[in-house]
Amino acid sequence: MAGLVLLIAIVYWLTNWLALPLLLFIDFGLRSTDLGKYSPLGTIADSLVNTFHLPYKGTDQAPKQFAARIGFGFAILITGLRLAGISTLIPVSVLAVFAALESIVGFCAGCYVYTYYIRLFAKVND
Repeated sequence: MAGLVLLIAIVYWLTNWLALPLLLFIDFGLRSTDLGKYSPLGTIADSLVNTFHLPYKGTDQAPKQFAARIGFGFAILITGLRLAGISTLIPVSVLAVFAALESIVGFCAGCYVYTYYIRLFAKVND
C-alpha cells in the first residue's frame, strides 16, 4: 500500500488534484480504525499481489494501524492546507518520503515510532 501512497503523492504533486488527498483521507481513516478491510488502497494492493503473484509479508496490525493514524493526520493537514490555498509541498513531500522508505526499503517509520511509544507508555504505567 505504501507504493500506492507514494504514487498518489507524486500524481498530486503534478496535478494538485483535490480528490487525491481526499482519497488518502478516506483510506487512512479506514485503516486507522477497525474498518481497514474497506480500504480502497488495500483492495487495490491485494489485487496487485494476487494478480502478479507478488510476495506477501504479513505484519502485526497494531503498528500498521498506528502508522495509518499518522498518515490520517497528514491527509487532514494536506487537505486543509489545499482548501485554504496554502502550499502543501512540505507535508506531501514528507508523506512521500516515508511512503518511499516503506515501499522501497521496507522501513515503516510509523511502526518504529510505535515501538517506542509502547515502551514509553509501559514505563509511565509501571
